Amino acid sequence: MIFNQSEFDLRCEWGIGGAMQLAPISDVVVIVDVLSFSTCVEIATNRGAIIFPYRWQDDTAIAYAQSVNATLASRQRTASRGYSLSPSSLDRIPAGTRLVLPSPNGATLSLQTGNTLTVSGCLRNCQAIAEFAQSCGTKIAVIPAGERWEDGSLRPSLEDAIGAGAILSYLQGKPSPEAKAAMVTFQTFRTDIASALSQCSSGKELISRGFSRDLELATALNVSECIPICRDRAYSRHV
Repeated sequence: MIFNQSEFDLRCEWGIGGAMQLAPISDVVVIVDVLSFSTCVEIATNRGAIIFPYRWQDDTAIAYAQSVNATLASRQRTASRGYSLSPSSLDRIPAGTRLVLPSPNGATLSLQTGNTLTVSGCLRNCQAIAEFAQSCGTKIAVIPAGERWEDGSLRPSLEDAIGAGAILSYLQGKPSPEAKAAMVTFQTFRTDIASALSQCSSGKELISRGFSRDLELATALNVSECIPICRDRAYSRHV
């Protein structure tokens, strides 16, 4: 197939289309959604919580949360009123908490990988994720989630390109050109990721909405060894 990068060990492609192309022929899929979902998953599972990814703004979310005996996170990003896609809303989540976390990007992609081993990666755990993925196989797909324009179409984002490149930079194998491009992006901004992301569109949006703390949490590089694995439609910390 032309679009599945099958001749390469290390693959990288954006969004749902990328996940659907690469997951079936890869040993491991890494979902990267740096400024929200993946950082939330790392923080929460590192504290012993269980995260159930779910489709964004789906009317069945309440019933689904009840069916898995879990709390439903807010659809609105908030750091002060319960749990949400704000990483800072989860930095004190108690161990054992079961949380349904809807997201249009990272959560949705997590449900599109079929039976392929799926992990959630961000800047906080990029080296640990790479080392774990490498221990599970040689064919590794890294999927930057990107953001959404108002019409729902994919907006490739700098933060997820950097995050994907960070993970790929710690992997061994033959990279596709797409993977190489992500690696170059990471290396370009590696010395001052926080500054770069505070000036990019996604970062400026967070700052304007009062979520500077989320940006600080999301841009911390290799501060965690937590490996969130998605099993039975839920992320938990690999032990």
